[in-house]
Amino acid sequence: MGDGVLSQDEINALLSGGIPDAASADDGGSAGGGGELSSQEIDTIGEVANISMGSAATTLFSLVNKKVEISTPVVSETNWDELASNYADNCVVVRIGYTKGIDGSNVLVLKEDDVKVITDLMMGGDGTNIDGEISDLHLSAISEAMNQMMGASATSLSSMLNKMVDISPPTATLTDMSAINGGEIDEFLSGNFVRIAFKMEIGDLVDSEMMQLYPISLAKEMCAAVLNNMENDSQSTVEEEPAPAAAPPPPAAAPPPAPGGAPPPQAMPQMDPNMMAGQPMMAPPYMYAPQPQVNVQPAQFAPFGPGFAAQFAQENIDLILDVPLEVTVELGRTNKTIQDILDFAPGTIIELNKIAGEPIDVLVNGKYVAKGEVVVIEESFGVRITEIIKE
Repeated sequence: MGDGVLSQDEINALLSGGIPDAASADDGGSAGGGGELSSQEIDTIGEVANISMGSAATTLFSLVNKKVEISTPVVSETNWDELASNYADNCVVVRIGYTKGIDGSNVLVLKEDDVKVITDLMMGGDGTNIDGEISDLHLSAISEAMNQMMGASATSLSSMLNKMVDISPPTATLTDMSAINGGEIDEFLSGNFVRIAFKMEIGDLVDSEMMQLYPISLAKEMCAAVLNNMENDSQSTVEEEPAPAAAPPPPAAAPPPAPGGAPPPQAMPQMDPNMMAGQPMMAPPYMYAPQPQVNVQPAQFAPFGPGFAAQFAQENIDLILDVPLEVTVELGRTNKTIQDILDFAPGTIIELNKIAGEPIDVLVNGKYVAKGEVVVIEESFGVRITEIIKE
């Protein structure tokens, strides 16, 4: 404004009640963008993201069995070129679309090593097996993790927007941020968009940053819905002033004295309705009538004969003798991790918890009923019962 001519940004700022300066342009929610979001919208998006990612962090904890902390988000506007300049290495980009409630999609950006740690923990490892390149197994695992995390986030978002929000299955790709155009991932990344940065900590293994990217139109839609929902809630909780209590009727005037000096008749005393609650109405002279005597005797039943129970028991069991039951012979059991199961191949030997020569278990409809030993009958296997299990 030194040459006496106002720029368009300064004119917009004056109309909105302030004058922009260099500091406010660098630190607030317009990094790299055109400042399309107001400060109230940026604060609202930050609060929505904070609540949603809080639910997502709880879900991630259940998947990796490690303490997960996701810090308060930092919201800004940016574009793909500026975003890619801060992420020179390969990143895993996960795209999630909204299928119900709101229209649009969002993109999550995670660092390559963070994805390897999360995948290793999900596979039962200790999170240190991060050598090698990102494989389809890593992408599949992180897609499932993001599916559950964003599902929990959508549930929180549903309560804030007061409508059902659902997501599509995520798609994860390993992306060189500087080598492609953001529009190849999602159309909204070709222009300005909202960047929400979270600091993510997983135990002592991950201390990194995760980003969530929204189109500006979707961010504005969510802000409007949240603010409208909050306004409706505040109006519905306003208590109405209680109506003034009705004034008690004035006491009746005393009747004039009867001629001849006779005393006036005494008025009947009024009974408190609360004292009369639950008591039967009585006719004058308001005395309780005695209750009639009732003859009460214990019930008498004819005794059962000695064969009565056996007769009915036999009849009842006959009704179900032809019901088929599933008999299962269990050689043994063991527990394996997902990684062990993925390594199965023809010829793999699985060690069971039974010792050679130990009796095998016989189950009927899943209930352990007997022990036995394996025999061969012609060309088929069979089981010889050696012990019946009695509870």
